[in-house]
Amino acid sequence: MSKVSETTLEINLGALKGNFNFLKSKLQSDTLFLAVVKAFAYGSDSIVVGKYLEKIGVDYFAVAYVKEGVKLRQSGVKTPILVLHPQSDNLKLAIQYSLEPSLYSLKLLKELEKVVFDSGIANYPVHMKFNTGLNRLGFKLSDVDLLLNTLAESSLLKVRSVFSHLAASEDINEKKFTENQIALFRSVSEKFINRLNYPVIRHLCNTSGVLNYPEAHFDMVRCGIGLYGYGNFNKKAYELKPVASLKSIVSQVFNAGAGETVGYNRGHVCRLDSKIATIPLGHADGVGRQYGNGVGAVYINHQRANIIGNVCMDMIMIDVTEVECKEGDEVVVFGPSHPAEEAAEVANTISYELITGVSQRVTRKFIK
Repeated sequence: MSKVSETTLEINLGALKGNFNFLKSKLQSDTLFLAVVKAFAYGSDSIVVGKYLEKIGVDYFAVAYVKEGVKLRQSGVKTPILVLHPQSDNLKLAIQYSLEPSLYSLKLLKELEKVVFDSGIANYPVHMKFNTGLNRLGFKLSDVDLLLNTLAESSLLKVRSVFSHLAASEDINEKKFTENQIALFRSVSEKFINRLNYPVIRHLCNTSGVLNYPEAHFDMVRCGIGLYGYGNFNKKAYELKPVASLKSIVSQVFNAGAGETVGYNRGHVCRLDSKIATIPLGHADGVGRQYGNGVGAVYINHQRANIIGNVCMDMIMIDVTEVECKEGDEVVVFGPSHPAEEAAEVANTISYELITGVSQRVTRKFIK
């Protein structure tokens, strides 16, 4: 009997807790733990996951955008929330919901100062983002003196943390580059902090940084993908368990004769008499067209079945000629037994893209 009755993303909160405890065990007792819950908590459910992580003791949250933080606050989350990429138009909203913006440009800093001044408050907490080599977002290292002088001109803002982001902490071949990033961050953060007369949190490491560079944990670490069960492809991450399982059911099983075609544009031609199953899951649910025509596969009754033809918006067809199955049987796209990393690899992508791409129309089910 199928455990699901429709396309469902199962979210295992017990696995989430286990991953949190595993990553936490790699830290010193006084190192803070920031949980990244952007993009619907990596495709799951940011509100349920956020509330659960708050209950088990995370120290900070991070989201990408202000509106993600607003949803957490509206759900009752009280833990501090860092907004990694705030936009000018949402700064008033950030203050309204006590969200702490990352500042990555002088323009944004000045805009926030104006909003804070107009709000009649002072010492609003902010996080200073420095670019140490990722070259994506952040102040230049040469901006330190200008920033410190600008901040000293008023009491509108108070620096809560100084941080940066590692570019390749999972790649042992880039160890020298990563060590250089760590050294640069250590230098710029020390210079910044030495000019302030109050304590400031320093943070640099992501999940791979936590596992590979314990000397760079500083005061806090930021864990995203590791919380959801993925990390380094090595023994250091063996205890991480995938939190999400994408499942569906067999809607129909039918026979197709040799020479018949399957799907749009007659994408698959049956070389032999075949048995085909249709699954109510398509590219609108997160299984992209790149998985069609034999690239991707699903699992039915522990047996692999290749996706054939072009992936449709709401359906995929699979070859079950050699698979024992019937209508209503459960179908596993990815999960603990068949990690998203494996499915992502065949499509030349990464687990992040696959798990965060699961559509919001897919039912979420939580298990402990």
